[in-house]
Amino acid sequence: MGGIGKTALALEAAHRACAAGWFPGGALFVDLRGYDDDPVTADQAVLALLDALGVRGPDLPATATGQYDTYRALLAARRERTLLILDNVSDPGQFLPLLPGTDRHRVLVTSRERPDALPVRRIDLDPLAAAESVALVTRALLDADERDDRPAREPEALRELADLCGHLPLALQIAAAMLRRRHPRAIASLVRDIRKTTDRTPLLDGGPVGTDQYGRSLVLRPVLETSYRRLPPGQARLLRLLALAPGTETATWTVAALTGLGWEAALSLLEDLAATCLVTRVRGTAGDADPRWLVHDLVRAFAAGVVAARPDLREEGEEARERALGFYVLCAHMADARLRWLPGEPEPELFADRARALAWLDRERTALVAAVRWAAEDRYARLSVQLAEYLAEYLEWRRYFDDWITVASAARDAAHRTGDRRAEGVGWDYLGLALRHAGRTDEAIDAHLRALGLSRAEGHRGGEAIQWGHLANALLVAGRPEEAIDAHLRARTLHQTHGHAQAEADEWNNLALSLHAVGRTEEAIDAHVRARDLYLALGDRHGAGIAWNNLARTWEAAGLTAQAIGAYGNALEVQREFGDWFGAGMTLGNLAGVHAATGDPVRARATFLAAADAYTRADAPAEAARCQSRADTLT
Repeated sequence: MGGIGKTALALEAAHRACAAGWFPGGALFVDLRGYDDDPVTADQAVLALLDALGVRGPDLPATATGQYDTYRALLAARRERTLLILDNVSDPGQFLPLLPGTDRHRVLVTSRERPDALPVRRIDLDPLAAAESVALVTRALLDADERDDRPAREPEALRELADLCGHLPLALQIAAAMLRRRHPRAIASLVRDIRKTTDRTPLLDGGPVGTDQYGRSLVLRPVLETSYRRLPPGQARLLRLLALAPGTETATWTVAALTGLGWEAALSLLEDLAATCLVTRVRGTAGDADPRWLVHDLVRAFAAGVVAARPDLREEGEEARERALGFYVLCAHMADARLRWLPGEPEPELFADRARALAWLDRERTALVAAVRWAAEDRYARLSVQLAEYLAEYLEWRRYFDDWITVASAARDAAHRTGDRRAEGVGWDYLGLALRHAGRTDEAIDAHLRALGLSRAEGHRGGEAIQWGHLANALLVAGRPEEAIDAHLRARTLHQTHGHAQAEADEWNNLALSLHAVGRTEEAIDAHVRARDLYLALGDRHGAGIAWNNLARTWEAAGLTAQAIGAYGNALEVQREFGDWFGAGMTLGNLAGVHAATGDPVRARATFLAAADAYTRADAPAEAARCQSRADTLT
């Protein structure tokens, strides 16, 4: 990739190697300017090399053949090992004729492209690490003025500037030059200016910042433009469309959807494009069935800018995004169906089991959430609302509540804007669920009431039943159990009327919690038992596990300790089977409390530690810390 620091690294390595005595014959350097409008040819380069070797004037052979023969003869006769640096190569034809005819010497070639057809050792360069980027800009500022205290005063702004530069050395050098020119203006002022733009490259090239130590202009956009112009049409199209993909990493199947190509064709083009170093295959995915690809932030911004500049390319991009969103909706639907699947139902397609559905959702979560945000544009509203609905179960399961709030809000707004009141009600309802889980109970109640009002106005009885139940759960959390009981009874009656056995089981289970909260323990036990039996009859083992845990808590409160311990054990078995580590943490914490209350501190401590481990696996550090603390008190 242009601007990654190939020349700087090659020259620094050469200086160090020569200083260490590895090349007593010194180093020869030629800039082949492979990406300029007029690249240096091998015939031109050999003249420069002969001049460096002392062959000039009347000693210079008249023909190219003679010049190459003389060049190779001089290197063959040169006893001291020499390093030949051929910089900025765009085509093997530029450097192959310049290779020495002996293996005594060494050659270092820099290029934005990989010469895969040649048996050469390749070293790929990545953007700098965050700390290295900060150090580069800091050093550049202090070298110019040792009194420049901006890096020390604005460490957060400096880190953000490095992020906005994509940790690309060329962009960082340009940013440092801009800061030197702006002195004493704050680093944050440049950060604000860059953040306002969608394509950062014009801003970074917005002023005369001079040249680097090698005499090259510090400009970014021309570097990207030359690389882009050299691409064949198919690769150029793929780069433009890949720049529009949601998320930072993109799977090959998603690229196939964006481009409208088959998987094999998309993979072949991606591999060709990777050879130009404009995209990168994500490490660790070499053996994956669906490799993932990364586009540098500045390349992405540049390519997106190319799309935005032309009406025909904009329409091409809109069609690509619509295909990608349709692909995500299809896959998310299949994954959601697998997560909700019960024995006896038709097997969902695409994902063979729950673990594979969760693995796909985990890999694609960032992109899926970003894709739902496309709902802000009416063209994608319908598909984005569908995608949000299919993500709800997963986001609740993984406890990604902030993402869930984002997704539900986008879906609600899109449905409202397009006049789909039923979908708007679903969006409000999912938003209420996410808000309740995030601890924003009053907002959750308001959201469920809005959902309920829309469903009743639309005559959507199924939605009304679901929303009464969700409202009831929020009311209980808000400390209003009597109102929650009334709402649960409304929901249960509607579900029974429409024959929704699964939802009826949920209402029995949640009703029991509200009954228990007001001291109606016997009724609560009966409701939990009804819920458990309904879940088991439906083959919903995970639902049964939740009912077992809740039933155990009620039995514990009623003084039925033996029954409670047995029920906790049943719940834990199911939760471990499903990988529900947050649920397992709750069950183990409850069970540990029983052991502590019955005078068994050793077992209580071990169970609290097991609860802490389960919470850790569920990425719930606060809950894990509480259980660890409880265990420590029993040491």
